[in-house]
Amino acid sequence: MTSLLAFLVVIGISVVIHESGHFLAARACGVRVDEFAFGMGPAVLSRQGKETRWSLRLFPLGGFVRLAGMGEPGETPCPPERSFGGKTAGQRFVILAAGSAFNLLLAWILTVLLLMGYGILDLQTPRVGEVMAGYPAQQAGIEPGDRIVGINNRKVEDWKAMASAIRREAPKGPVHLEVEREGVLRFLTVEIPTDPKEKAPLLGVRPARRTMGLLEATTQGWGYSWRMGMEILSGIWRWVFRTQKVDLTGPVGIASMAGEAARQGFWEFLSFLAILNLHLGLLNLLPFPALDGGRLVFVGLEAVLRRKVPERYENYIHYAGFVLLLTMILFVTWKDVSRLLQH
Repeated sequence: MTSLLAFLVVIGISVVIHESGHFLAARACGVRVDEFAFGMGPAVLSRQGKETRWSLRLFPLGGFVRLAGMGEPGETPCPPERSFGGKTAGQRFVILAAGSAFNLLLAWILTVLLLMGYGILDLQTPRVGEVMAGYPAQQAGIEPGDRIVGINNRKVEDWKAMASAIRREAPKGPVHLEVEREGVLRFLTVEIPTDPKEKAPLLGVRPARRTMGLLEATTQGWGYSWRMGMEILSGIWRWVFRTQKVDLTGPVGIASMAGEAARQGFWEFLSFLAILNLHLGLLNLLPFPALDGGRLVFVGLEAVLRRKVPERYENYIHYAGFVLLLTMILFVTWKDVSRLLQH
């Protein structure tokens, strides 16, 4: 139940944000929006606004914004100046790209909130954030907030230096620690055996977290989002060209991960939502038929060739792309279910 509720929340937020991007861009460009729908299938609830019908569909997967002039069957006639097809290539490009832009913007905003509220592991200092139960650190009396500033009479300045010193010195025998607590130095001697799982000496401490102010979080948020985005695109590249095995995840896998993130806590759930929106934003921009990126390719061709690709040919290509996407989603979902049943 937790996984299902978490899945509905993350999908609901992500879809509404994405479609809101298309909706607001279309309105800004003067395009008539006939419908804003959340979900797929028959409408369960709907309300007709002044110009736009708002609907909730039976299956809470995806959503859409129906724009005038996109060739939908049964469409109410629309003057060219209010039609999507009647807008310039630049305006149509903005409308199509706005959905992904909103997902990427949300991912960045959530990253900023995470950096301000939850922070990052502070590896610049040897300050202890957590002491693990049953490990040598707990037995020696180390507490959260302590700073391990020396190991076997050698000073350490940061977490990496401290961890390296422990790995180097622990196999030799008892380790002498200099621990600073509230400005007072304490000297501890502790045996640090090799952990059978990690196959390395483990003191049993984790680094403290450091939160950021608004200005630092704003700039660092761009950096974190950019690096994660590059990792996502790199993974897509490796999958397409088969240079490395990459596991794909469908709706069932996403639901499982959303549930796990929700069980871990608020900040973990927020982090998952940020990463999911980063994925959705970038994946929708891929130049594949039926995706926003595929439609952007046709707008780009129009700008280069100075004429539109015949609508029926474009529709055939997008339909074929949709069938391929649906087939891939069903295959990945089957793989996800198989993995869950095995576990």
